[in-house]
Amino acid sequence: MKTIKLLLVTFFTIHFCSAQKVNPKEVKDIMKKVADWQMDHINDSYSNKKPHHPLHWTNGALYVGMAKWAEMADDDTYYNWLKGIGNQNKWQLHERKYHADDHTVGRMYAALYRKYNQKEMLDPTIEQFNFLMHHPANTKLNWATPYHQDRWNWCDALFMSPPVWADLYNITGEQKYLDFMFEEYKATTEFLFDEEEHLYYRDERFKDKLDNGTKVFWGRGNGWVYAGLADILSNLKPKTKEYEYFLDIYKKMSAKLLELQTPKGHWAMSLLGQEFYPTPETSGSSFFVYGLTWGINNGILKSNDYKKAAIKGWNAMTSYVNDNGMLGYVQPIGAAPGNASPDKTEVYGTGAFLSAGSEIYKMTTDK
Repeated sequence: MKTIKLLLVTFFTIHFCSAQKVNPKEVKDIMKKVADWQMDHINDSYSNKKPHHPLHWTNGALYVGMAKWAEMADDDTYYNWLKGIGNQNKWQLHERKYHADDHTVGRMYAALYRKYNQKEMLDPTIEQFNFLMHHPANTKLNWATPYHQDRWNWCDALFMSPPVWADLYNITGEQKYLDFMFEEYKATTEFLFDEEEHLYYRDERFKDKLDNGTKVFWGRGNGWVYAGLADILSNLKPKTKEYEYFLDIYKKMSAKLLELQTPKGHWAMSLLGQEFYPTPETSGSSFFVYGLTWGINNGILKSNDYKKAAIKGWNAMTSYVNDNGMLGYVQPIGAAPGNASPDKTEVYGTGAFLSAGSEIYKMTTDK
């Protein structure tokens, strides 16, 4: 009996320890596998009835992660692929001038500008954002009001547009971009952030809604916010009022997410309702892994518990990549907790996964 107990203890100790380790070469290998699969299937991995436009927000989120992978890759294949998209679309943002979703591709343009320093890559974004500053939307944030999405009245928007404004501030050094973004972000946060739970409602419609007796905080929606916070903070000067504001939200969300991680390593589609949503969801969870690991790498999240959570989350995400390189269990386009399955993916899930991998790799290689 003692021998059996000893064997079990040894097994679980070895299993646990190995689960808490990440090999940097394996990180790069699986990132390449996922990136290559996605490039080969860019027009057939979608949840709508037809492929997404190259400038659609879904692809914009993919490009955010792909740009991070391109910086790590050992050749220019991925940078060339992204440049091709920019050139084909004349470096324009998508159709709607005010809508945050249609600004998302600007994040890829900023990343490429930082590498190549080619003015044409960023000029259309600068021109459009200058227009928005001089002609700001004056609509209310309430969901039923006219033109309500001309402002950031849904939490996903905080990933799509604010980091682009932060990029422009960082690249140009012009305070006006940060000032505009800061005021709009504060308005959204005052409207959608739950001060008790330290999570964001997806939009106004969910503020008084319960699901199986719990408040509804959509996993991917909060993933959008959390990843966006990391990218905004990366562009700001520490100890400024803006940095401290975003850092406060980031730390509050980080502590809550540590509490809410499931035993399997992912986060539930309804963050407070993992009992009712046991299915993994890899897009939101990958964004959480990205945000947590970014905080670890930047000396913000110092507790070893965060590192354990990040590694556990990453190991869970990699387990949902199939033999061909497709990331499964990505919830289709939506606005609330729903369904995911191992044979369904989406481009934004790949973007989130690549973003997560980029920080995990840094964590495993930093001395």
